[in-house]
This record gives sequence, C-alpha cells and structure tokens, in this order.
Amino acid sequence: MIRVSRVAGPAALLLVGFVALIASLAYGGGAEAPIAIDPGAIVRWGLPIANMVVDLSAAGLVGSLFLCSFAFASNSPEYVRSLDVAAGSAALLAVSSAATGFFNLQTAFPQPVSLDSDYGTALSSFFMTNALGQAWLATTLIAAALTVVCFAVRNQTAIALFTIAAILSLIPMALQGHAGDTASHDAATTSLYLHITFAAIWLGGLVTIVFARKSLETGRIAVVMERYSTLALISFIVVAVSGYVNAQIRVATWENLLTPYGILVLVKVFALGGLGLFGIAQRRFFIGRMSRPGKERTYFWWLVSGELAFMGLAEGVAAALARTQDPKVEVPANQLANPTSAELLTGSPLPPLPSFANYAFLWNPDILWILLCAFGLFFYLAAVHRLHKRGDKWPIHRTVLWIAGLVVLLYITCGGVNVYEKYLFSAHMIAHMVIGMAVPVLLVPSAPITLALRAINKREDGSRGAREWILLAVHSRLFTFFVNPIVAAVLFAASLFVFYYTPLFSWATTDHVGHEWMIFHFLIVGYLFVSTLIGVDPVPFRPPYPLRLVILLATMAFHAFFGLTLITGTGLLSAAWYGAMGWGAAIPALQDQQTAGGIAWGIGELPTIALAITVAIMWSRQDAKESTRYDRKADRDGDAELNAYNEMLAKRADQSARR
Repeated sequence: MIRVSRVAGPAALLLVGFVALIASLAYGGGAEAPIAIDPGAIVRWGLPIANMVVDLSAAGLVGSLFLCSFAFASNSPEYVRSLDVAAGSAALLAVSSAATGFFNLQTAFPQPVSLDSDYGTALSSFFMTNALGQAWLATTLIAAALTVVCFAVRNQTAIALFTIAAILSLIPMALQGHAGDTASHDAATTSLYLHITFAAIWLGGLVTIVFARKSLETGRIAVVMERYSTLALISFIVVAVSGYVNAQIRVATWENLLTPYGILVLVKVFALGGLGLFGIAQRRFFIGRMSRPGKERTYFWWLVSGELAFMGLAEGVAAALARTQDPKVEVPANQLANPTSAELLTGSPLPPLPSFANYAFLWNPDILWILLCAFGLFFYLAAVHRLHKRGDKWPIHRTVLWIAGLVVLLYITCGGVNVYEKYLFSAHMIAHMVIGMAVPVLLVPSAPITLALRAINKREDGSRGAREWILLAVHSRLFTFFVNPIVAAVLFAASLFVFYYTPLFSWATTDHVGHEWMIFHFLIVGYLFVSTLIGVDPVPFRPPYPLRLVILLATMAFHAFFGLTLITGTGLLSAAWYGAMGWGAAIPALQDQQTAGGIAWGIGELPTIALAITVAIMWSRQDAKESTRYDRKADRDGDAELNAYNEMLAKRADQSARR
C-alpha cells in the first residue's frame, strides 16, 4: 500500500495536469484554429502541451537544486538522488524548450516543414533575430548546459551558484509570456517571473522529496519536510501575490471574471486555496508525526499525492491560460491614431508635471521590491523577537534604522520617484543617489549579518542553512576582495562613469530587466562602500579612521566632479530617450539633465556628510575608550608604565651627568 501511495503522487501530478490542460484548452478556445492561416492541429495542441512540460521540467530543475543547496547535506544519499532529478529535469527542459520554440515558429510563420534552404533561412532568422525565438533558444542552451553541470558537479558551493543560474534562466520565459498591454508590461513581466520562479521552487521541491523518499525514510524526512515547508510557505505567499497582480492586469474588471479567461483564473485561485489548506495540514499535523512508528508516513504520502494533484490542476490551467485570449481592454481611438512621443517610447502617456505633492503621493508599485522589503522587515523583526525571547538584547536604534531604510527603499522603488524615473533624468538621479547612498547609510548600522548569525540556529547534520551560507560568504575570498576599502571605494565611484557613459545607461533606462539590475547594483555597491566606513557586521579588514576619512573625502570629490560634468555639459547622455520624451518647453531635456547634475552633487553629498560625522564620532569614541582603558590600567598597577618611563628618563639624565 505504501508503494502504491508513493507512485500516486507523480502520477496524480501528470494525469490531473494533462486533463486540466486539455479541458481548459477546450473551454477557453486556446487550441482553436485561427481565422487566418492555420498552423495545424499538431501545432495548436502541441504548443500548450510543450509549454506545460517546460513548466514541469523547470520546476524539477529549480526545486531539486534549491533543496540540494539548503536542505540536504552534500554527503547524503538524498543529495545525490536530487542531483539526478536536476539533471533529468534539465535534459527534459532542453528538449521541451526546443520543441516549444519550434511550435512557436510554426505558429508565427505557418509553413510546411522541409529540408530546403528557404525553410532553413526562416528557422535561423526566427531563432537569431526574433525576440520570441531568441528567448526559447537561450532557454534551450542554458538548460543543456545545466544538464551537463548537474551530471558532472557535486560541490555544494558550485551547485548553489548553478541554482542561481537556473533561477535566472527563467527570465526569458517571463519576457516572452503574456505581457499584458504595453503600459503594464513591466508589472506583468515582474509578476510573471516571480510567479514562475516560486511555483517552480514549490512544486519542484515536493517532487524532489518524493523521488528521494527512500533515502529520507531513515529519520531525516521530518527535518527535511520542515525545511521544505518554510520554502513552501514563502513560495505560497509570492505565488498568491504575483498571481493576483497578473490577474488584475489581464482581467481588469469584475465583469471579465465571467469570460472564459476569467473562469480559468478562478479555477487557479481554487487550486491555490486547496494548496494552502494542504500546507496548513502539513505544518500543523503531519511533520511532527512523520518520525513516529505506525501509519503516519502512509497518510503523509497520500497527502503529498493530493497536494501534487492540486499542483497538476494549477499547472494545466496555467499552460492553457498562456494560449487563451485574455479580455480586451479598449484603448481610446485618439491614442491609437495619434500616439505621443512618451507613448511610443514607454507605452504610457506622460505623467502630470512634477511637483512636491505628486512626488509624495503618486505611486507606481513594483511587486519585486514590495515583496523584498516586506520579507526583509518580517525576518529582521522575527530575528529580534527570537533574541529577546531567549533573553538577549538587541539595540532598539538598529531596528529603527532598518525599518527606516526599508521604508525609504520602498518609496524610491514604488513611490513618486518611480513614477517619474522613466520620463525624467532628474528623477532617475534622485533614485540613484538615494538607493546608492542614503539607503545604505540606514541599513548598514542595522547590522543584519550580525543579527542573522545570532538568531539563526546552527545546522548539525552537515547541510547548509542560511547561517552556514552567510558564514561561508563572509569568509570567502570574493567577499574579502570586495569589502577591501580601496576596492569598495573604486567600485562605488567608478560605477558612476561606467554606468552613465556606456550602453549600460540605455539598457537600464529602456529595459525593465536593466532597470531592476541597476537598483540591485547600486544598492549592493553602496552597501559595501558604507560598510567599510561605519559597518558593524564582521569583515576581514576594517581600515583605521584616518584612512576612512581620506577615502570618504576622495569619494566626495569624485561625486562633485561627476555632478559638475553633468551641470556644465551641453550634450544629452540619452538623447534618444529623455531628449525625445516630449516634455517640450515645460521641462527642457538639457535643463533636466543639469538639474540631475545638481542632485548628484548636492543631494548626493548629504549622506556623505552624515557618513563623515559618523566616522568622526566613532573615532572619538574609540579614542575615549582607549583613554578610559589606559586610566583603569594605571589605577590597577599604580601607573607602572608611566613610572617606568620616568625612571628610564632619570637614568639617562644621570648617565649624561656622569659623562
């Protein structure tokens, strides 16, 4: 009976998934023949089936690598079994991605498959020049490379790096998926990527545990399931939030919920609700009973089968939704006939003229940073609560600074600055300066690494949890190199010129992926720089205070020079974007760029001054501590050091007198 229940899980996933896919395609019309040229039933039905196989294989790859990195010890049999699952999933992902790319070619350019040169030209053109073809080609090649890696590599640190690569490999899938209308493209892309990634971690982790069940039944299954349950809870929250954002963009109105697309969305909501109930049952009831003798493990595997069945339902409906026409949103005829320059560039009209009220109260939420700030706040407060619960103290000012830093970061990435950043160089510079300088000044003194090392429990089974990975990173040569004060200062200062005077600026301005990269880059570089000056967390080398002030003054001069370059410059850095946005005489592009230079010079120096004051205070406190320590030592030994020094001087004077 136990053996049957174990097989039932993967079988339920595949069976329910394919049945849900076929039924959803039939109901929503996702596989119906188009009015124009029909690519054929094989292509119409094969494309969504291949898409679902891509989703399942990507989940197997990402989920298994994630468990290898965070749940299994590298010398355990389940670690080896999970890497086999990852290799098989990567191979299946490569094949299914290639098939999906081929079906997309046949859908976009219906033509008979042949071996002649014309078809070969169309094939190469689609995969080399078409954005959709490039996305599937990239996914195929990355999956093929990860297949080899998962077979050949067993080092856990390397596997963690390849886990990151596997997660990043899902970006092309999100970029070529349903993008919503042009105006909501960024939000739709971000929410879809988060949805795909955390659904993969959730589903793939559970499938990996099922395949590694024999190795886990020796007493470790309860521990592993507890770790997986934490990942599943985080994934559930992200999938639910990102799914809501995606549905809101595509469904738009309550009336559209009654369309075929809306009904399928409701089916996904039902599946997600069922998975939430399974998660509650798993955390509250089954994890604590798995190590007990009896039939509890049998009940558990049946629970897993039910959970995988609901996941199959969600996966099948999701694959069908990708081929189902979402409700149309009517666009005003004048926008279609006479688009403005801003609409041609960004897909949206210009926002109202900037003012203090608009910067303060307008919002353009970015779900990625909303979730990151929310999780950052929750885990920091949870760690502080754990310390207080066991009787340890944590300074209140550090908690206040952490909250303030996250609030500022949330405002910059989701508030009025984010509304104008795409349209005004000055707003972009505000975001850059605050993210790179002001936010780190608040976050660094909060000592998040120290807090994590004190609050997170140490693993005893050879696996690596968050604490072990933090310690490994802090003691790594790469971290030692980047927290070197000279290296951190060079990175911080040189990033200004490298970013703004290379194609990176255009990429970060015009491409949503580049925009997110820009935020991460300047936040990390700024954090490293500030950490070398006023950091509390452990680092391999902390420069003396005089050197810190020299580095800070040099950086201030570099910032001033960069700002002065923008103020006095007569050419636009991004004329094809900011110069063509269409503000006209209301906000001349060159004047806005010069304002950005003033922001880089003026506003950017305010955090620098705060840093200088902080370094000076820390220096004076250290001198005071040294003086206090010396006075206490003198009180204990009767000022023996000074007396010895005086005796030495007297002896030398006596010798000189005798001569």
